[in-house]
Amino acid sequence: MKRWSGVFPACTTQFDAAERVDIEATQGVVAALVRDGVDGVICLGTVGENCSLDAGEKREVMNAAHRAAAARVPVLSGVAEYTTQLAVQYARDAEGAGIDGLMVLPAMVYKSSPRETLRHFRAVASATCLPIMIYNNPVSYGVDVTVEMFGELREVPNIVAIKESSEDPRRITDLRNAYGDRFALFAGVDDVVLESLMLGAEGWVSGLANAFPQESVAMFALARAGRFAEALEIYRWFMPLLHLDTRPTLVQCIKLTEQLMRRGSERVRAPRLVLEGEERMEIERIVREATARRPRLPALA
Repeated sequence: MKRWSGVFPACTTQFDAAERVDIEATQGVVAALVRDGVDGVICLGTVGENCSLDAGEKREVMNAAHRAAAARVPVLSGVAEYTTQLAVQYARDAEGAGIDGLMVLPAMVYKSSPRETLRHFRAVASATCLPIMIYNNPVSYGVDVTVEMFGELREVPNIVAIKESSEDPRRITDLRNAYGDRFALFAGVDDVVLESLMLGAEGWVSGLANAFPQESVAMFALARAGRFAEALEIYRWFMPLLHLDTRPTLVQCIKLTEQLMRRGSERVRAPRLVLEGEERMEIERIVREATARRPRLPALA
């Protein structure tokens, strides 16, 4: 496979007014992102509300995203299951559906030990030939896949990438120092992305790229070309929006931003509820101010 790199939005799952999955709207979100130049898409991550969907819905969304991308960019599916057995079965189904790769989380709810976490990842990897990105997000999911733990996984050939969401950019340097280019490193927290790219990340799994894909792609391309002063101008403009990615209500914040930019709906599935009151007004203000100052994007080779 071609080594993954670039901007991979963590796509939203769209719902109708009755909280049913809206497949057509979800495909519209994916297709629009691909048209706007993203390098890949990830369905059924945190922003895709994976754990709010039943087994059949997850597979329906995964297949729909794959069809919408139409082989123009790689499509990864999140694997966020309660048990290793369920994760293994999902990985097999994803491979059978022709998906391009997996983003695998530790098992949900139960906070596994390092030994249990590593066994979970190895079991999923051994069940499929698909390339795998390990998603490390100790802040949200309570399990930290440490630099040392990735040393235990480097001999698993189809574990090829890491989404690093510990909110500590030092991890990028530590992973590079420890393992060189063995893993493709992806920034997983929006408001430390430029720091992560400067330190050696090759990609960005982004939430706010759902609403502002062109700015996201331009900033990433500038950083990759070493044009950091120009990338920094976009980054400073972007930062109030990127901070939304680290809120407990990040899904609602991102989907409201997506709606305000006319790229999707803010509808979520309970127990999540759409934003109201002061927080909603704050997000609307942030988006309004950002769009009023939207940067002119430089020419890219």
